[in-house]
Amino acid sequence: MTLAHDPTSDNGIELISDGGTTLAYVVRATASTVSTSFFTTDEDAFQAGFVVYPSGGQVDAHVHLPVERHLVGTSEMLMVRSGHCYVDIYADDHRLVATRELLAGDAVVSVAGGHGFRMIEDTTLFEIKQGPYGGEAEKRRFATDTEGRPL
Repeated sequence: MTLAHDPTSDNGIELISDGGTTLAYVVRATASTVSTSFFTTDEDAFQAGFVVYPSGGQVDAHVHLPVERHLVGTSEMLMVRSGHCYVDIYADDHRLVATRELLAGDAVVSVAGGHGFRMIEDTTLFEIKQGPYGGEAEKRRFATDTEGRPL
């Protein structure tokens, strides 16, 4: 079951958008749900949510069928495993749209636009992104000041 994210709810998930384009979701370590729900939309190139099972439940053994998909862009999820940082969320034109402080257990799911991280203390990020990944050839870096604002 896929449920749309309700930006007015206080469920620990924040939708960050710009001009109607979803850029990212910030998922707090405290985010939870009592039933299976996905906060990304069916149209996002990356689906993310919570799958909830009762004690004694199980996920039946399965394999995923080879389905060819055509994707534009690279979505990714980064979770703070340890440490403390800021994530800066940018529109495609490099405008800073939002800055959020992240603590251990918090995550950001990036589906469009750009992002950068500024570490407040030693930080380890756990990252998952679509592959195969072509490295630097797939990125356009841009300069920012110490507060994440583009120069």
